[in-house]
Amino acid sequence: MSALRVTRQMLQTIAGHGWRSCSSKPAQNLHIGKPGAGFSFELTDEQKEFQATARKFAVEEIIPVAAQYDKTGEYPLPLIKRAWELGLMNSHIPESCGGLGLGSFEACLITEELAYGCTGVQTAIEANSLGQMPVIIAGNEHQQKKYLGRMTEEPMMCAYCVTEPGAGSDVAGIKTKAEKKGDEYVINGQKMWITNGGKANWYFLLARTNPDPNAPASKAFTGFIVEADSPGIQIGRKEMNMGQRCSDTRGIVFEDVRVPEENVLIAEGAGFKIAMGAFDKTRPPVAAGAVGLAKRALDEATRYALERKTFGKPIVEHQAVSFLLAEMAMKVELARMAYQRAAWEVDAGRRNTYYASIAKAFAGDIANQVATDAVQIFGGNGFNTEYPVEKLMRDAKIFQIYEGTAQIQRMIIAREHVGKFKA
Repeated sequence: MSALRVTRQMLQTIAGHGWRSCSSKPAQNLHIGKPGAGFSFELTDEQKEFQATARKFAVEEIIPVAAQYDKTGEYPLPLIKRAWELGLMNSHIPESCGGLGLGSFEACLITEELAYGCTGVQTAIEANSLGQMPVIIAGNEHQQKKYLGRMTEEPMMCAYCVTEPGAGSDVAGIKTKAEKKGDEYVINGQKMWITNGGKANWYFLLARTNPDPNAPASKAFTGFIVEADSPGIQIGRKEMNMGQRCSDTRGIVFEDVRVPEENVLIAEGAGFKIAMGAFDKTRPPVAAGAVGLAKRALDEATRYALERKTFGKPIVEHQAVSFLLAEMAMKVELARMAYQRAAWEVDAGRRNTYYASIAKAFAGDIANQVATDAVQIFGGNGFNTEYPVEKLMRDAKIFQIYEGTAQIQRMIIAREHVGKFKA
């Protein structure tokens, strides 16, 4: 038995001490604390173990090759396989399907460390959680065992197919249609900007099933599980993006793709609620990824400021630079607390829409600010590809766009906040 297999089994054992979540009930996480214990900022031994494993993997195996993957745009399959073997992928999959069944809090700890190494690699891995989440929260036992179970048997990917060329933030504007014919649905339409689109084994797909254009979104759309090798699926070219270049992003065309009725999640018309419900669970890990990038930028800038000298002393001794570092540190710490609160709410079994959007919006913004400030501290060197911070600056931008733009998050936060006063 390989050392990696032993490590994976060890982490599975660690995850078996009463703080796993299943798809049907909240996690019994130890960090929720005993009655009357109040807040605790101390991680459990098990959480520290997952965090340390992810950190070691990021530092020793991701960082040394991240620049090369960024340059070539090659999909980081060897790193994905390693992450799977180490138990750092698919952490949300329930125990009943062979997964670790970790809570959102633990998944976020892992995600932050992976993102510290490279958010392109982290996004490729985390996209699995987004694709899986509709099945985790809405799939029946057969669907979960079939589609989640296979992902615990070997390293494979899935994808979340919702965005279209003309429907990003406006999810209700989706044009892809699914027509019922016998015991099947026939799907026609086009999806765009699909992470893992060319590497996925299966997709979660949102399509319109109600032909009435005036039907409310809550009844107009249906969620499907679609096998990626289904006839009629045409996968587009890999997009070369501004940042996170090793992540696989593509357009996908569905032309008379037949999907069995048994692959409908919950029922016809339930798709919009499922798709939106998944975001409450996946936005905290996205925020955690942004924090990982920001922490990396802060660390790189701090080390450089200690080494670089101007006017006869290290630049960290200039107040202008030290204050900049202080601001960066403040933002990292506060963004981390935001995603941890959002994740904690999930594991406590509470609706976390408000906190998830706060975490995603704030962390996405500070990732961009901190990465930009890191480039500033590096000066001219920061503008050069031989140094790591220009990549961080490029990688950061997408955190303000995917899984709900920074503006959409503010709309949600405002709605939730004002709603408290109208209740």
